[in-house]
Amino acid sequence: MSLQTFIKVLFARPQDTKHSYVSQPTFAITEPLAYYSVEFFWQNAKHKVAQDVSECNKRLFNRSSTTCFWIKKKIYLSMNEKARINDLLSYEILDTSPEEELDELAEIASAICDTPISLITLIDQERQWFKSKIGVDLSETPREYSFCQYALDKPNEVLIVSDPLHDERFKNNPFVVSEPEIRFYAGAPLQTPDGNVLGTLCVLDSTPKEISEPQKKALSLLAKKAMDFLNTRKLLAEQTKHIELSAERLKNLTDQVPGVVYQFQMSPQGEMSFEFLSKGISEMHSHLNPEVVKRDASLIFNLIHSEDLPKVMHKIQESSDNITPFSVEYRVLMPNGAYQWHVAKSVPEQLADGTVVWYGIFQDITSRKEYEKTLEQIGFDISHVIRRPISSLLGLVSLSEKEDISVEQLKEYTQYIKVVAHELDEFTRKLYDAYYERKIRVSS
Repeated sequence: MSLQTFIKVLFARPQDTKHSYVSQPTFAITEPLAYYSVEFFWQNAKHKVAQDVSECNKRLFNRSSTTCFWIKKKIYLSMNEKARINDLLSYEILDTSPEEELDELAEIASAICDTPISLITLIDQERQWFKSKIGVDLSETPREYSFCQYALDKPNEVLIVSDPLHDERFKNNPFVVSEPEIRFYAGAPLQTPDGNVLGTLCVLDSTPKEISEPQKKALSLLAKKAMDFLNTRKLLAEQTKHIELSAERLKNLTDQVPGVVYQFQMSPQGEMSFEFLSKGISEMHSHLNPEVVKRDASLIFNLIHSEDLPKVMHKIQESSDNITPFSVEYRVLMPNGAYQWHVAKSVPEQLADGTVVWYGIFQDITSRKEYEKTLEQIGFDISHVIRRPISSLLGLVSLSEKEDISVEQLKEYTQYIKVVAHELDEFTRKLYDAYYERKIRVSS
C-alpha cells in the first residue's frame, strides 16, 4: 500500500458508526506539517502496526485517543486486506473462463433460495469480479458498490440484506436505486484455509424477502463446496507448475549428457516417431531440424549405412516383440561424406494400445572404434613383425647353449644379435610413431 492510499484510508469516513469511540478526523492534510506527520506515522506503521496511544497522540497532531484508536484500527484492517489480496492472487483465478462445476453451484443456490440471480464473486483491490453468474450479463462491478465487501470480515456468517432501501449502507447504491434494483441479498463467504474471505456465493432478488435457516445453511454448504473446488483447482495448478519445473530441470540435465537422449516409439501398425530428442541431436546432426526429425523418424534411418540398416531394424523388431533392451552399433553418413560409428541403447515399455516406447541414448563412438582398431593393429604388429627378430634371438641363444663357442663364433653371433637388436629398435620406434599418430586422430 502506498502513502497516498494510506492517507485515503486514514481519512475515509468510517462505515462502522455503531461504536462511540470511532470518530472521523476533521483536520486537513494540505499543510506540509500535516503531510510530514502522516508520512512519519506511515513509515512507522509499516514496521510497527500499533504504537501506544500516548505516542500516537504525540506524533499525530496531538489528536484524541479515540481518533488514534480508529487510525490504528484502519492500519490493522489495511494489513489484513493485503494478506487477503495475496491469498486471492495465489488462486490465479481472476479473469479466467467460466467453469461448469461452479456455474452449477450458483444455479443450485438460485433454485434453493428461489431467486433469479446468483453469483460467485471474488473481490480484489478495486472491483468485484463474477466467476459464475446466473441471471446477469455484467462480469464485474466497482468494489465500492458491492454488497459482498461487507462479508469480508465475517467469515462465519451469511450476510442477509432483506431490503437494501432500509439499510444505510445500500439505500443509495446505484444497483439499488437503478437497474437491476436489488431488493434482497444473501451471501455466504468463500473462506480460504488461511481464514481469508475471497468473496461470496450470493443470491439476489428484485423484491424484498427473507430466507429460512435451512436455506442459509444450504447457501453456506454450497459456498464450502465452491471453496473445495477452488482449493483443488489451486493444488492442481501448483502441481502442474512443479511438474513443468521438474521437466524443465530434467531437460536441462539431459541436454548436458554426451550424445542424444531420446524417446522413440513404434505403433502396432509399424509407424515410428521420436517423441523426445535432447539438445545433443543438433550437435551430432547439425544439418537436421530436430522438430522435423521428431515427426519423421526416417530422416535418421536414411543416414544409416546400407550394410548396417537391416541389422538395426532387426534389433528394433526383436526388442519390440520380446520387450527386451535394445542395443546396436552402426555407421552413419555425415554431410562431408565420411561415416561415423554410433551406438544406440534403450529400454522398451509396451503401452496398453500395443505401442512400444523406448527410452534411451545414442552416442558417437567413432573414437572408441578408432582406439579399438589401433589396439588390434598393435596386437597384429607385435604378433607378426616382432616375432621374427625375437625368434632369431632365441635361435642364437639356443645355439650358444649347445656348442662350444670359439671367440670367432662368439663375435659372429654377436653381430647377428646386433643386427636383430637394430631391427627390433627400429620397429619399436615405428610402432610408437604409428600408435601416437592414431592416438592424436582418435582424441581429435
